[in-house]
Amino acid sequence: MIIGNLTRDPEIRTTPTGQTVASFSVATNYVWTDQSGQKRDKAEFHNIVAWRRLAEICGQYLKKGSKIYLEGRMQTRDWVGQDGIKRYRTEIIAENMIMLDRAGAGSGGSFSRPEEPPMPQEPVIDVEEAVGMGDGNTSEEEIRVENIPF
Repeated sequence: MIIGNLTRDPEIRTTPTGQTVASFSVATNYVWTDQSGQKRDKAEFHNIVAWRRLAEICGQYLKKGSKIYLEGRMQTRDWVGQDGIKRYRTEIIAENMIMLDRAGAGSGGSFSRPEEPPMPQEPVIDVEEAVGMGDGNTSEEEIRVENIPF
């Protein structure tokens, strides 16, 4: 689970099998006080990958600077580059996303990755509504930024 701001607009692609995938980066900040009492902070940058309907929503509603709450799982990929050196990339595979930016006086939107198999094409989603993209029987409450204890 992370809360942060997009460092770039999402890049949307379609795989050869027709799956939509979005990739973007989110910056988070860590703030602490050092031994001398000075307040310090450090930014971390996280590579995010979203699939299917969640990828489409990210491409439609997110942009550089957007503040989001994101839930997902960590995954590390490896490959051998053209130079013959093995490379690694750690990513967060997004499963749930809540937009924390306020559009007027409304609340942000909540979106989830659908469970397998993928859901049929859905109507356009109003970002002013909190929407669960699962089977419609979710018992989880929408997470609001005011309720997050940090």
